[in-house]
Formats: sequence, C-alpha cells, structure tokens
Amino acid sequence: MKIAIVHNNEEKSKEVTKKLRVLLKKNNILIDENQPELIISVGGDGTLLSAFHRFSHRLNEVSFLGVHTGHLGFYTDWRDYELEELVESLMLEQEKSISYPLLDVKICFWDDTPDKHFLALNESTIKRGTRTMVADVYIKNELFESFRGDGLSVSTPTGSTAYNKSIGGAVLHPSINAFQLTEIASLNNRVFRTLGSPIVIAHTEWVTIELQESSDYSITIDQLDIRPDNIESIQYRIAEERIHFASYKHMQFWHRVKDAFISED
Repeated sequence: MKIAIVHNNEEKSKEVTKKLRVLLKKNNILIDENQPELIISVGGDGTLLSAFHRFSHRLNEVSFLGVHTGHLGFYTDWRDYELEELVESLMLEQEKSISYPLLDVKICFWDDTPDKHFLALNESTIKRGTRTMVADVYIKNELFESFRGDGLSVSTPTGSTAYNKSIGGAVLHPSINAFQLTEIASLNNRVFRTLGSPIVIAHTEWVTIELQESSDYSITIDQLDIRPDNIESIQYRIAEERIHFASYKHMQFWHRVKDAFISED
C-alpha cells in the first residue's frame, strides 16, 4: 500500500505526522506523495477538505482516512493518540470502503469564457457583494422561484452539518444520494415570495441558478473562494464521482452529530 500524508501547520499536527511517518517506515509501508492509494489527513475537517481537492483528479484510485488532532470531526475516525492501532490496521489489509456523494458545480458565463467545473465535498454558496442577490432558480430546467436575498447555499449530505445547518438547513444522512438547496436571508413580502424552506434534490435532478449580469458575485466551493466576472448561471447536480473513505474503524454518522452538537463531555 502506498500512502500520502496531508497535514495542517499546527504544531500538534506536525508532531503527529512525524510519529506517523516513523511508524509507517518501521512497518515497511511506502509513503508516496504522488501516486498514493490511501491519503491520510492529519488535522481537522478543513485539512481533509484540502486533501480531497489536492487528489480530486484521482478519486477512482484513492481512499481517504482522517486523523484528528483536535476535537472529533465529521471526516475523521482516528485520534492522534491511536497511531499505533491505525498502523496495525493498515498492516492487516482488511480495509473496507464507504463512499459519499459529491456535488458537481458548473459555472457558465455571459461571454465566450469556457464553462468551469468543480467538485465540492461539503458545499457551495453564491452571494453578491453588499447588494441584494437576484436570481431565478430552476429545477430540471423549469422555473421554481425568483429569489431575492443574501444568497443561496447548496450542500452535500456530509456538508449538511456545516454552513447549511447554521442557516436552517436540514441534516442529511450521507447514505442519501441527494443535495440540498438552502436560502440565505431571503426577502419575503407582498412583492417577493420564495419557498423559504430548504429543499432536497434527488440525484436524478439538477438545479440551475440564473443570475443578473454583474461583476460582484462571490462563489465558494468548499474552501475555495472565487469571484469571476460575467457569471451567467451556476448548475448543481450530484457528481458521477464519489469520495471513498477507508473504514478500518468507522464511526456511525448520528454519533458524530450527537457528539458535535449535543453531547457535553
């Protein structure tokens, strides 16, 4: 097995990475940063997101595993003090894989600029500077609503516990092959009306958001923040690709949710 390690710049993560490298070398496990089969993320959920985007072009060939150096995260099964147990599990070669849906994002432009495609593990948001964002929302090419407000958020099931939850979106189990559209401070009055509730879109459908012509839109795709000019529309659908996690020790999703938002210990 060939392994790549991605870590953040926290001192604890650097120390854990150093110990992990020693253990891997001791057990004759090859570290290959260019053509790995398994990517181990050391840090938090943000570190794993970075690892995902770094290797997103090889999703059919790699799986991911997270080691958390802080509080328990949604993408990390192992803690920093479990390195020996982790390496022992790698040696047994009894890996099982669990996969989660990803978001396909296509940005189209008013001019002749080629469309841009991205993959998101968590979410994508659209906002418009300091002005009200005006957009038409289409589901499967049929106009669903005309939106006015601060913006829109589109999330995967695993991303539903992130920004989506903070703006009133539902928490979706990652086994659900769907994505979620949630409004950000929509304007609802006698003139402007939207559904005002999060909606869950099936993997067989897609959402297109057509925007007014302007140069002050901000689009986030996970940790990426882009501000391209002349955006005409953004299309969202469930991607054909999926992310695979090596589940040597997999924590049940609702346990993660309880631990993150409810448990006090």
